[in-house]
Amino acid sequence: MKTLVLDEKQIDIAADILKNGGVVGIPTETVYGLAADALNGAAVAKIFRAKGRPMDNPLIVHIADFSDIRRFDLVREIPESAEALAKAFWPGPLTMIFKRTDAVPSEVSAGLDTVAIRFPSHPVAQAVIRAAGTPLAAPSANLSGSPSPTTARHVLNDMDGRIDAVLDGGASAVGVESTVITLAAGTPRVLRPGGVTVEMLREVLGEVDVDDAVLHQLAEGAEAASPGMKYKHYAPKANVILLKGSDRAYIDYVNAHAGDDVCALCCDEDLLDLKVKTVSLGRRGDYLTHARHLFDCLRRMDENKTVRTVYSRLPSTEGVGLAVYNRLIRAAGFEVIEL
Repeated sequence: MKTLVLDEKQIDIAADILKNGGVVGIPTETVYGLAADALNGAAVAKIFRAKGRPMDNPLIVHIADFSDIRRFDLVREIPESAEALAKAFWPGPLTMIFKRTDAVPSEVSAGLDTVAIRFPSHPVAQAVIRAAGTPLAAPSANLSGSPSPTTARHVLNDMDGRIDAVLDGGASAVGVESTVITLAAGTPRVLRPGGVTVEMLREVLGEVDVDDAVLHQLAEGAEAASPGMKYKHYAPKANVILLKGSDRAYIDYVNAHAGDDVCALCCDEDLLDLKVKTVSLGRRGDYLTHARHLFDCLRRMDENKTVRTVYSRLPSTEGVGLAVYNRLIRAAGFEVIEL
């Protein structure tokens, strides 16, 4: 697999791979994406094979301008709410779900009648989309279920030999996948939280619901309307357990369960008091920093081959904390201990 250094020539090489039905890892402001031509079902199918991703888990289509939605005839209609959200948050870490047209292959939508669309703010992602001349389907560039990649090195660790190339654009700025909101029916509803918070969306739209699957396991037999809803995700090989309680209760519980195979995913203020291996997300309550560091921290757990159990704090569900909570609750397989 080629690692392409960022310049115009390398972007053109990546674009040529995509035009010819290949798969390329690309940087975005959220996480690295595994990109293929979104209008080529055979190319999109390669994404699922490379990731080992279930085919009933829909993908997000990435565009380089709002006008691309009409240019490529991706959706049946663009509601006023989408225009308002695009004006406020695009380009950026927000994905909107619309009713799709037949131009969108069923492989992208996992057989649903909807399509998820995002306009990323990362200049390299935009440049690749424009050079390829087509929208790009691009889920996170990791093996399905494992922590998402926020550097090209993470992509190489998971995808070497599985895809054609990766463009190295440095570390992702946001660190967690985009917020997903559906506009396809009724009241706008958040299906996956991210860097654009529920509070920010409500400032633009007024009423915005939060899907029950954001904080809880998707109901048995229910369809996944968005990536990140249906399966255990974001998990290191070690068993992640979330602890709900006060700062002191968290520290006391972890220390009472200390061992060579235990690690604490903690905050800076906990480091001196904990008697186990530690990986810090940042200062308490700084959820923007926690989001940026989360997946790198989870991947560092796997670099230490002795770690079998990870005890993490249960984050707040306010602001970007909701995105961190959503990722951790899935990494833990919904295992929470109340202290």
